[in-house]
Amino acid sequence: QVQLVESGGGLVQAGGSLRLSCAASGRTFSNYAMGWFRQAPGKEREFAAAISRGGASTYYADSVKGRFTISRDNAKNTVYLRMNSLKPEDTAVYYCAARSGSAYYTYTQDYDYWGQGTQVTVSS
Repeated sequence: QVQLVESGGGLVQAGGSLRLSCAASGRTFSNYAMGWFRQAPGKEREFAAAISRGGASTYYADSVKGRFTISRDNAKNTVYLRMNSLKPEDTAVYYCAARSGSAYYTYTQDYDYWGQGTQVTVSS
């Protein structure tokens, strides 16, 4: 089992920045590919960003590309999502997810473990 705990969400004005963190415990973190997803009210959960277990490969949804950066620190068992130039449409609950494997993964069904989510609200 892998336990994931997100933090860093909050209320920010449009154009602002936030950094989300996801702390993992329970298994060897460096064996797991990680992803960030988000879910706005009334919408399905959608992919935002993913990173391979070593951190060499990353992938972004078109909606966040150039504004969000995913990174990880395997020594700290933590994955991050730096979000710049935030827009009201970025408002959602943000979830981190983990699965074993050497690539990066972009579908919710690819992932085995999920955190409880952290709310991000961007005001206009």
